[in-house]
Amino acid sequence: MKGWGVYLVVAIAVFSYKVMTSADRDDSGAIIDGGSVDAFDLRVGDCFDDSDSFGDEISSLPGVPCSEPHDNETYAVITVDLPEYPGDDAMGEMATDKCLEEFDQFVGKAYEDSALDVFPLYPSSQSWKQDDREIVCALYDMNYEKLVGTAQGSAL
Repeated sequence: MKGWGVYLVVAIAVFSYKVMTSADRDDSGAIIDGGSVDAFDLRVGDCFDDSDSFGDEISSLPGVPCSEPHDNETYAVITVDLPEYPGDDAMGEMATDKCLEEFDQFVGKAYEDSALDVFPLYPSSQSWKQDDREIVCALYDMNYEKLVGTAQGSAL
């Protein structure tokens, strides 16, 4: 019985930490107060900063309100409909291609003429095994300048 008490305290502490450090959203789903955003919960219109933990596997990102300076903005979330994982290189190429297809419509300017670039987040072989089937398309300023406001319709 004693062991359950320890597990309960740890579970409550982990839950409390996650709630306290998570980004807050308004009723429309927009981030209104910065904090951690689970990579699997990114939505179109979410803005986030670069993370020191970027690598092969991204589990969370520092979400910020788009009205504040930020590094990236999510502009599309695409479900992958494949029977099996195509491999890392093929998945990366497909993600980039899909994100480029969505870019012009969101930004209002052709990708080739834009000051923005794409940053696709896509399933890895590991996350695929956990039913990850989403490509998240984010954009950023090619000169690594902070963005302020949404890039939607900005023709940047």
